[in-house]
Amino acid sequence: MADGHGASPSCGAWGVAALVREVGDLLAGRFSVCTVRGEISGFSRAASGHCYFNLKDADGGSALLRCAMFRRAASLLAFTPQDGQLVEIRGRLGVYEPRGELQVIVEAMQGAGAGALYEQFLRIRARLEALGLFDAARKRALPAYPRAVGVVTSLGAAALQDVLTALARRAPQVRIVVYPSLVQGAAAPAALAEAIGLASRRAEVDALIVCRGGGSLEDLWAFNDELVVRAIVAAGVPVVCGVGHETDITLADLAADLRAPTPTAPRARR
Repeated sequence: MADGHGASPSCGAWGVAALVREVGDLLAGRFSVCTVRGEISGFSRAASGHCYFNLKDADGGSALLRCAMFRRAASLLAFTPQDGQLVEIRGRLGVYEPRGELQVIVEAMQGAGAGALYEQFLRIRARLEALGLFDAARKRALPAYPRAVGVVTSLGAAALQDVLTALARRAPQVRIVVYPSLVQGAAAPAALAEAIGLASRRAEVDALIVCRGGGSLEDLWAFNDELVVRAIVAAGVPVVCGVGHETDITLADLAADLRAPTPTAPRARR
């Protein structure tokens, strides 16, 4: 009779631990490194810094894959994972022995569908960073009591109304000047750079807000264009960049004197 600790399969039955280990070894050998695409569900970050979540098919299928991402790998993430987000993970498939569950130890994660574009983002970021365009030493402080603030965004953007409402509530004495621009599409980088340059040439505001609402990496791509980054760096007044949601990071954010996690966040980040 098997004692549950390691009965040999030659005896007709596996011990539970022995079978789980055997399956784990087979999986590790067959899927030493694999890439999986799916939708995040039940994401949590422990006090230790380790992250745990499930990955499920985005088409609504019932399959579920448990994932663990340890602190070191999680610290390298360029975004904050959220439930419902479509991602690609790369890691080692195995079995979590205490529960006999299939799981992936995740070593890297990126937004799905944005792989090539994200690689381009990283290349541009590295090049502009090497040129010193993101250096903290060149960042300027915002004026404590601005008389006029400029806003660069689309006239039809919800972000514009949000900013105008927030400024009217927080600082009704400040005059607002809007410099209209496209914020998405092939023509947007040149339009944004021109609007920022126009604000500098007119010299009628004490600070400038460059903003738009959230979107995919593709939607926000104009704010990763070198033309826009250089326009922000060359602006004649301090620039606050509030693009997308808190988890969205663009090169315009990195170049700005202050980054707001949302277009109307009460506090910005250097």
